[in-house]
Amino acid sequence: MKRKTLKKFRSVLKKKLLYLLYAGSVIALSRSSRQRGYVILSIPRMWRKLNRSRLYRIIKEFRRDRLVDYQEDKDGIITVVLTEAGKKRTLAYDVDQIEINKPRRWDGSWHLVFSDIPEKKRAARDALRHKLRELGFHQWQKSVFVYPYPCRDQIDFIVEFFELRPYVRYGELFDPTNEAELKLHFGLE
Repeated sequence: MKRKTLKKFRSVLKKKLLYLLYAGSVIALSRSSRQRGYVILSIPRMWRKLNRSRLYRIIKEFRRDRLVDYQEDKDGIITVVLTEAGKKRTLAYDVDQIEINKPRRWDGSWHLVFSDIPEKKRAARDALRHKLRELGFHQWQKSVFVYPYPCRDQIDFIVEFFELRPYVRYGELFDPTNEAELKLHFGLE
């Protein structure tokens, strides 16, 4: 069941929609004008890329999964509201709060993030590099980062957040050359 739940939220559109619903909550509850401004600026980019028919289907799925609820005000206007479970799910994918869970035992595979990002997207490229370092990735080469634990969902979300999907790849590697150097860097074995 757990694996099914994880697969269900690999959909980038679902993550974007949850983020948009959460953004509404942040705007309404935030005391910080800086945070509100950041959220407001990120919404139009995301909204333009949503397919409306899929949007309605996903909202129905979210309601079935109890991630959102409908509230009707006295004027008869129905609003889609994020539930506590929905807020928790969204926070799991908040780019500033995102973390990679480390399992008790390392499975022996290396998780790689490759990128070839053009100069016109330099700011996003630098932000991606900064975020990967912040998460504990080791920069193996100029545009190759390596990490010892599974992190595909988090990387997918970060890549979508910075709008770099065409330029970034994720993969797993077993038994690379100079593996001892990586193990030493991450304190494994």
